[in-house]
Amino acid sequence: MPHGDAVVTGAGGFIGGYLTRALLSEGKTVRAVDRKPLTEWCQLQPDAENLVLDLSLAEACAEAVRGGAAEVFHLAADMGGMGFIENNKAACMLSVLSSTHMLLAARDAGVGRYFYASSACVYAAEKQTEAAVLPLREEDAYPAMPEDGYGWEKLFSERMARHFREDYGLATRAARYHNVYGPHGTFDGGREKAPAAACRKIATAVLTGATEIEIWGDGEQTRSFTYIDDCVTGTLRLTRSEVVEPLNIGSDHLVTINELHTLIEDIAGVRLTHRHVPGALGVRGRNSDNTRIVKELDWAPTTTLQAGLEATYRWIHDQVSAQLAGRPRHR
Repeated sequence: MPHGDAVVTGAGGFIGGYLTRALLSEGKTVRAVDRKPLTEWCQLQPDAENLVLDLSLAEACAEAVRGGAAEVFHLAADMGGMGFIENNKAACMLSVLSSTHMLLAARDAGVGRYFYASSACVYAAEKQTEAAVLPLREEDAYPAMPEDGYGWEKLFSERMARHFREDYGLATRAARYHNVYGPHGTFDGGREKAPAAACRKIATAVLTGATEIEIWGDGEQTRSFTYIDDCVTGTLRLTRSEVVEPLNIGSDHLVTINELHTLIEDIAGVRLTHRHVPGALGVRGRNSDNTRIVKELDWAPTTTLQAGLEATYRWIHDQVSAQLAGRPRHR
């Protein structure tokens, strides 16, 4: 691959697939890397150079950036929704291997820009104890007390990227993603996030005639949800900017989990009974403060939750329908 093109790690994942597609649409040559078999990638872009590599290994990271690149987007991580990260803390923290080895490989290959995908899980839990939460500002990550496991790895890797910029001159950028959702994402199997899980449950009820769905907790916990197109746009803007400190990339539209389900039911044209059950809940409330990204990039996410959920629900409905009929899923 000639120097000057892009590398996307975690390209077989949800955000990575969309980012690869966006870079290809710009006319770039893209090396797309993931450890999963190609048949398991959320989206497979035939115009990319698609490599199956285990980036926990230093030699695989060197192969990923072989020949150099103007931009590296490091999204590879072992992660999922709250049900996954609360029960797989060690696995999530082992992502520090790929975070470390990719930084070293990028430094040694003379990479131009290096983007690190961090998470709102870096924010201190004590600032997220109420449903009516104050939006989280970037400075609220310190004093540090992030989500156990996953959040600690993200915050540490953010910090490591900063020091690679300071000590080695590698131009690093970092975004703190807030609950990214959309079509072509994981919607079952235990790694799905709240919007996808809600869409799956409601689509299943519609298709099977069920009248009840389960919701973890009392459903009054609050979140903001960021549509995938906004996530990709924000990622590219931030990577190509001169903003060196981490920025929130997230919607600032706060809703309860109950409201999320009701909105999807409106899209589906049904009204279901909600049965609240114990489950992994995470923090009580989380929202994005977009003051800094508006100031620095003159931009913030624009897709309404209604519009994003409509597209997401339609896609997941088709996937569930295919499953129930024994047909292959669409990628």
